[in-house]
Amino acid sequence: MSPSNPMFAPPLAQTLDRANSDVVLIVDDVPDNLSVLHDALDESGYTVLVATHGEAALQRAAQALPDIILLDAMMPGMDGFEVARRLKASPATAPIPIVFMTGLTETEYLVAALDVGGVDYVTKPIKPKEVLARIAVHLQGAREKRQARNALDAFGYATITVRVSDGKLMWQTPLARELLQRYYGTAAPQTPDAVLNWLRRHVATAEQLAAQQTDPQIEPPRLSIEQGAKRLTCRLHQQTGDDDWLIIMREESDETVIQAMSLSFKLTAREAEVLYWVVKGKINRDIGDILGTSPMTVKKHLERVFAKLGVETRTAAAGMAMNRIRQLHPQFEN
Repeated sequence: MSPSNPMFAPPLAQTLDRANSDVVLIVDDVPDNLSVLHDALDESGYTVLVATHGEAALQRAAQALPDIILLDAMMPGMDGFEVARRLKASPATAPIPIVFMTGLTETEYLVAALDVGGVDYVTKPIKPKEVLARIAVHLQGAREKRQARNALDAFGYATITVRVSDGKLMWQTPLARELLQRYYGTAAPQTPDAVLNWLRRHVATAEQLAAQQTDPQIEPPRLSIEQGAKRLTCRLHQQTGDDDWLIIMREESDETVIQAMSLSFKLTAREAEVLYWVVKGKINRDIGDILGTSPMTVKKHLERVFAKLGVETRTAAAGMAMNRIRQLHPQFEN
């Protein structure tokens, strides 16, 4: 097959010139509306994509990942409200700001537009200058959020955005996707139950403090899950919308702690692992399960550890190890 075959074409999102132009997707079934908006946006320097019905809008959005979407509320077939629901249900398109275009000015329709994920609305007949002004405001906000996420990811932090009301994972970095699968066995849009429950407890506590006029800006306890000598720690970073929260995850390892114990007390690698789990409060049966060996073998390793440390009890061995660990690794958590 030749390289020009569509199967080898790069995704549309990668071929757009985002360095010099923001990308706007207009979704409207009326050609005159498309024409007016297309010309106004094009003259203002935007890259403009169009879709004339709901299915085309979903496909174009997934392919191009536009910076903002202008979405007609009332279209035949799939209306704008359903299009917005589906866009917000997908982690890839959920962060894209949606500005509704509607001729329906009744409060219930405007509330519905915001409820399904719209950030704003403009009323018909469309006034291009008004649309341009609204777009500029929301693009700036979206750009700042994107820059913050990219900076966190560049420094090795895995980040996710979770919507509290329905528990959906709205956005994630590639590293976050890998960690969630490895530690919790989940994939977007599902948020792990432990993470969601932890987040909701914080939100409820923050609301109570706010009601009591107490400063709610206190970082809640971090959430951790262990996997051998490694652990995944989650902390809240910031609220990114009325109902969305950005969570930073970081994988930490105590393998260096185990190595330090081995060198400090002249232990074998396996003896150092056994002592590490004794410090963690595990009994021989649990240590055997973790290391894939029998409780009797763990006991023999532990007897040799006692001899090398010059102690007779688990408590004494753990205390001695903790003192040395804290000298070398002050951040270690028992």
